[in-house]
Amino acid sequence: MIDVLVVDDDFRVAEINAKYVGKVPGFRVTARAHSAAQALAAVERGGIDLVLLDHYLPDETGLRLVHRMREQGHGTDVIMITAAGDVGTVQSAMRLGALHYLVKPFTFAALRARLDSYAALRRTVERVGGRGPAGQEQVDRIFGALRTAPVPSSPGLPSGHSEPTTELICSVLHRADHPLSAHEVAAETGLSRSTAQRYLRRLEQAGRLRLSLKYGDTGRPEHRYAWVAP
Repeated sequence: MIDVLVVDDDFRVAEINAKYVGKVPGFRVTARAHSAAQALAAVERGGIDLVLLDHYLPDETGLRLVHRMREQGHGTDVIMITAAGDVGTVQSAMRLGALHYLVKPFTFAALRARLDSYAALRRTVERVGGRGPAGQEQVDRIFGALRTAPVPSSPGLPSGHSEPTTELICSVLHRADHPLSAHEVAAETGLSRSTAQRYLRRLEQAGRLRLSLKYGDTGRPEHRYAWVAP
């Protein structure tokens, strides 16, 4: 069993990512952290094989955390899962030894592909290990284990939509005791208002949310959305 530490400053996103990991055979989440300090403490306690690491943390960046882990001799494997998509951050992650880099938002299939390739890497290293110096064929096999095939978009979602974001919005609406506007959903999830509005419309069209109108002083109605119990 591969033991995973999920690191994300957003408790809800960490919960979603942990649920995704739990769906992949051979993996289990043994710890969660919401800051770099918490993550480092978990790694120092031992028993962590893989860290799923966000870059934007409240006390320091994920990359700075990886740098400190390596300085202290922690060889724990890292897969970056972050909204930071700039080339500089991606290159820095590669140089620090991150095995994969997954940009938010992503689908479960995309995360599973990375986890499956990581499991394949571990199996390959175990098979090659203990046989003396590795030849080029064994080296190519180890590096090849990390390759992942392109993951198609989830068939149930339109282009530009992702499962984690959909689940995040659904969780907010499910907990709410009254209908919420796109502005309120955006504030709760950290998404932009336009992104929240796009997902809300899609969920309402799919019958998962109920739309109501609230009229204010301007005479222009505000769209509000409520969870529809299955």
